[in-house]
This record gives sequence, structure tokens and C-alpha cells, in this order.
Amino acid sequence: MRLAKPTSNLFRARATRTAPGLDTSGLTGVIAVDAENKTADVAGMCTYEDLVAATLPYGLSPLVVPQLKTITLGGAVTGLGIESASFRNGLPHESVLEMDILTGSGEVITASRDQHADLFRAFPNSYGTLGYSVRLRIELETVKPFVALEHLRFHAVADLVAEMDRIIETGGYDGRPVDYLDGVVFSAEESYLCLGVQTTAPGPVSDYTGHDIYYRSIQHDDGVKDDQLTIHDYLWRWDTDWFWCSRAFGAQDPKLRRLWPRRYRRSSVYWKLIGYDQKFGIADRIEARHGRPPRERVVQDVEVPIENTETFVSWFLDTVPIEPIWLCPLRLRDPDGWPLYPLRADHTYVNIGFWSSVPADPHHEGHTNRVIEQKISDLHGHKSLYSDSFYGREEFDELYGGETYKTVKKIYDPDSRLLDLYAKAVQRQ
Repeated sequence: MRLAKPTSNLFRARATRTAPGLDTSGLTGVIAVDAENKTADVAGMCTYEDLVAATLPYGLSPLVVPQLKTITLGGAVTGLGIESASFRNGLPHESVLEMDILTGSGEVITASRDQHADLFRAFPNSYGTLGYSVRLRIELETVKPFVALEHLRFHAVADLVAEMDRIIETGGYDGRPVDYLDGVVFSAEESYLCLGVQTTAPGPVSDYTGHDIYYRSIQHDDGVKDDQLTIHDYLWRWDTDWFWCSRAFGAQDPKLRRLWPRRYRRSSVYWKLIGYDQKFGIADRIEARHGRPPRERVVQDVEVPIENTETFVSWFLDTVPIEPIWLCPLRLRDPDGWPLYPLRADHTYVNIGFWSSVPADPHHEGHTNRVIEQKISDLHGHKSLYSDSFYGREEFDELYGGETYKTVKKIYDPDSRLLDLYAKAVQRQ
């Protein structure tokens, strides 16, 4: 059993399937927004683009809005989502109050912290192997119409991490509260923290859906650089150029950018271009024509304890030829944690995102990804499962729920109509 859906934000290669999937076309909207109680009932396949469009007119937003418009609410809950509000609001699944889940047994079960709590807690990071969410009720928060930004430059990653830790512990910077916090590392000598503060103060706002590119606007020689965006444009600041990955398609070349229609400068279009490349092997053909080896895709988000973040980033910069790197701190809201992605609830982690490719090792499949996995484990971190993984079964079970997952799987999918998590995430069935 699987879903038939037109878009995906997964980077795992998957086995080709010809059988029809479950029609999700009726599960794409916002059912209701309760502005008084700050909640929304949302169909599982509703994109965050549509969800935000429905809540912002009320001055409300989901507690965490993942960076890309076509990520669905159900996808961010059964997978993992994160953004710059995660240092205060945790992960998207932590704002879920209840959800209706179509299980492998064919039942639709309402799960919450008080009913079917075993399924509710095991659902995050299960990637559809325990069922599919068809309705979710989530918390919302009040937001202001603008976000004032401060970009702080650092000349050493250790200094950036130390300042990030201080902001998280105090909730502010230079005596002012901080609502959003993320960062970008361009090199060992050039990195930035990006602080966002909600405001009602009107004033000039930047537009990074046109000629200007958001991540390039962060860079400056020294000190602090100010900027301001509407709340809508802030939430989608990374989508226009897929962070910085649009450069792979030439979309950041000034001449081509002028010809590239604005409505096609978005992550969903770049994803389709990636799909064509995967289907026809375009990039590898170009590499072969120039006498170079095929490329290994290294598209990953990892969570590392904040005290080990500088160690990982420094190692990565010395080992893997990929830049920039995205940093996004998080702290879980729920003190009980989540068994399939067991981060410490009382601790700060930093999501480190890197999305590109490196020359492949012809003798060892996924060599660079395997080295990264080992380093993450050495530093007591975790890796999201939306992309390629190479763990052995025993290590995978130890990292991603093990017996807890197996028990819940037997209860809610006794006939194994849905794939096992290891089969889906690692064996790519």
C-alpha cells in the first residue's frame, strides 16, 4: 500500500512501482481555522504553502513552518521538519494535538497524547510505515506582519556556536527577544547567525523573489547587517532558490535569472529538474563527457548536540567539499521525547544541512554518506531519513526506535501492508 501523489520532498531512490496508489487528491486543503483557540484542522496532504495562506489572514502561523512550500503537513509529521522557530517551538509534530491516521489494517484511528498514545508517539519519523495521516489538528501562534533581521558575522565557527547557545539560553540578543534563529557557514572563516524579530513597525522591505538572492544578502564584511521582510516572505525566504541549490541549474546567473520566470523560481520546479536528472542520468553523462567520475549525492540533514557542533562542522569543512552549510538549532518541547527519533528533551541540538554531490568512489557505494553517518554516531547525533542511508540493520534499530517500532508496527499493521521502516529508508524498496 502506498500513496499516489504528484510531489515529494524525499531524496531517496525508490524501487519503481506500477500498481496504483491511494488517491490523495481529496486531502489537500485546510478544513478549518479556529482563530480564537489558535488551532487548525488540516488535511494530511495540505502543503505548508496552502496552510500558511489560510492562517496568515488571521495573524496566525503554524508553530514551525518548514522551509519549502510543497512540504505537506502530514509529511513533516511522519517525517521530520524544522525551521528557525525550532529553538523555541521544537519540531512540527510537537504542535499536533490529534490526528486521524489510516493504518495498515485499513482502520482510521484518532491518535493523541491521551488515545492510542503508542501510535501517536511512534508516528513521527515513521515515514508512512505505520499509516498515513488524513487529518491533523495543530496549534497555531500569533505572528506580526514583519520580521526584522540581523545578520551577525563570525570569523570562527566556535564563536558562532557559543553565541547561538547564549541566545537560546537567554531567549534574546543584546537585550532584545529573538523569535527566529538560524545560520549559514560559508567557510571556516566566514559564518553568520541570522536573528529574526517579529515587529509591527512598517518600513522598507526586501524582495528576494526577483533579482536579489537571499543567502547572498546575508554576507557582509564585518559586524551586523540589518534587513526586513514581510512575515510571508520571511517564511518562504529559502524557497525561491531552494536555499542555494538553484545555482546548480544556473538560476543564479544574472543573465539567466532575468529570463527565468519568477513563478518558476521555486523549490517544486527545481525538484522536477532533479527528477529528470535522476531518470535520465544527465549529470553523470556530463561528467563522463569531461572524463570525470559519476557524482555521489550528499543531501542530508543531521542533528548534533550543540556542544559537538563545532567539531562536526570543522571536520565536515576539512573532509567534504560542499558549501554553504545550514545551521538551525532546536529544542524539543515535549519532555517525554519521541521514540523513533530519540533526542534528549532537555538539550539543544543543531540541525546541520548540506545538499550537493561529490565525486563518487567507484569501489564503495555511498562512501561519503557512510563516513558522515559514522561521524554523526561518534558525536551522539542523529540523521533524518528523507535521503540516502546506509546503516546496517542492528545499528538502524538502535538509532530509530527498535523494539518500540516493532511493537507498534505489529499492533497497527499486523499484515505488513505497509513497508518496514528499514526497508523503506535504507533498502529503498
